[in-house]
Amino acid sequence: QVQLVESGGGLVQAGGSLRLSCAASGTIFNINAMAWYRQAPGKQRELVATVTDGGTTNYADSVKGRFTISRDNAKNTVYLQMNSLKPEDTAVYYCHADGVRTKLISRGAYWGQGTQVTVSS
Repeated sequence: QVQLVESGGGLVQAGGSLRLSCAASGTIFNINAMAWYRQAPGKQRELVATVTDGGTTNYADSVKGRFTISRDNAKNTVYLQMNSLKPEDTAVYYCHADGVRTKLISRGAYWGQGTQVTVSS
């Protein structure tokens, strides 16, 4: 079974930085796309950033210029470097992996458990 394990969340002051990591475990042959989502209380879950196995990236307008997504395909790990954090960035951040190929499944999709990011004013 595939699991996504996240780390790096926490409390930071406005203007500070955090780096989130998400590692996919299991016997995985390939992950087509990895992404970060976030959800604040009372709001819909939104896509923050995504990166394909070929290196193509996309960002939400609200984080462009501040966040950077990257991945290490050999480690099946995705990162989110968050700089110049604002209180509005406060949310639960979720890791997502799509197009996951294993021995039994050609294209699976999985979610991480979520990690809290809190930015104080």
